[in-house]
Amino acid sequence: MSKFEKKFSRYAIPNLSLYLIIAYIIGYAIQILSPEMYQLLMFDPYMIFHGQVWRIITWILMPPETLGVFTIIMLILYYQLGRGLEHTWGTYRYNVYMFSGLLFTVIGALVLYVVMLVLYSAGIMPDEITTQMLSYGIVSPGQFFGTFIGLFVSTYYINMSIFLAYAVTYPEEQLMLYFLVPIRIKWFGYLYGAYLIYDIIKAFKTGSFIVGITVTVLIFVSLLNFLIYVIFGRNRARFNPKQAKRRHEYKQSVRQAKPKTYENGARHKCVICGRTEIDDPNLTFRYCSKCSGNKEYCQDHLFTHEHH
Repeated sequence: MSKFEKKFSRYAIPNLSLYLIIAYIIGYAIQILSPEMYQLLMFDPYMIFHGQVWRIITWILMPPETLGVFTIIMLILYYQLGRGLEHTWGTYRYNVYMFSGLLFTVIGALVLYVVMLVLYSAGIMPDEITTQMLSYGIVSPGQFFGTFIGLFVSTYYINMSIFLAYAVTYPEEQLMLYFLVPIRIKWFGYLYGAYLIYDIIKAFKTGSFIVGITVTVLIFVSLLNFLIYVIFGRNRARFNPKQAKRRHEYKQSVRQAKPKTYENGARHKCVICGRTEIDDPNLTFRYCSKCSGNKEYCQDHLFTHEHH
């Protein structure tokens, strides 16, 4: 990741969350003003494989929920959470997180479409599929599966991955439930996890088996970026908000600190033992990033002192 960041970080898009919100606004406008065009922008594997390749990208314009006051509040919340993650992780890594979620969703939906076609051709799919095709007046199984999968593909769970990542990164921060009750964000994260399980169970109980499989696969691929972050990002020292704050304050103090000269003309002095480079020219001095102020320590006390 670090090697790619050095090479491609200049291509990262700052404030990516804002552009996602703008995409939703465009999608709402198209949905209201031109429903026919809206249908042409939706994700549909069958149409993609038949030349309408723009659908691989334009489905991002499709809003995750119907427009309402609650939706507006949630979009504002996701924007703020996304900005917080971008500030902590850096623009490049936040871009990788978001675009990988979108990419995993596209790949997962296309693979699911191909698998369904293969299983149907092999006669393994339930008989209810043929009945549903006839009821909708669709003869081609490819067209049916393409439309069927397209109904479930959205950025809803990708937005949820923003919330889950924020809950892992800032577990002790508080959100105001109904603008009144403060609750730590980690508990909302647990609630989201339970809601995901509920969504899968509901899909199997209220829909057909194929609905349950489709919902399960799309939830998994949409949240795969979050799972990768949790599993392989265990060493999140540079992502830890407290560490990020300490590094920022340390860099600021180093830049702003003016060279200090002590009584004997020395420029460096250990806070613990009081020795300077005049007393011992072989001593090495360093500032401690975990201590407040510009406290300098010699090599013997840099790693053994108590942080203040």
